Amino acid sequence: MTILYIDGDACPVRDEVYRVADRLGLAVFVVANGSRPIRPTGRPNVTMITVEAGADVADDWIAERMTKADVCITSDIPLASRCLGKSGRALAPNGKVWTPDNIGNALAGREVGRYLREMGVATGGPATLTKQHRSRFLSELDTLVRAAQRG
Repeated sequence: MTILYIDGDACPVRDEVYRVADRLGLAVFVVANGSRPIRPTGRPNVTMITVEAGADVADDWIAERMTKADVCITSDIPLASRCLGKSGRALAPNGKVWTPDNIGNALAGREVGRYLREMGVATGGPATLTKQHRSRFLSELDTLVRAAQRG
């Protein structure tokens, strides 16, 4: 059975995921360390998991449970890589599908950005999520779920 995992602390598309999960009858785990309170949804298929504070604790929780039948929603590139390593699927909130073909460059780019920030270069933050991003996200989520269900 396909499970949707949400890297929950800063996910801007939780409501979209809930709607897709409701429509398809999927379980959802929203995993967060509690740094930002997340209201329970009241949906029986959505479980809120609060892990202890610490670097990568939520990521570890997700990665340990990920299977090839599951989809993780995250903008965290290292977590996406770990999910792919478990043969799972990963999708960013902007609709970018993480694949074995693009994750290496994304990890390298992340390290370059980290280095530049350490050197004092202002690199900016993520782009604002647009309606087009949300539409692309919903389309890609549906595609990934269907692929995961087929095996």
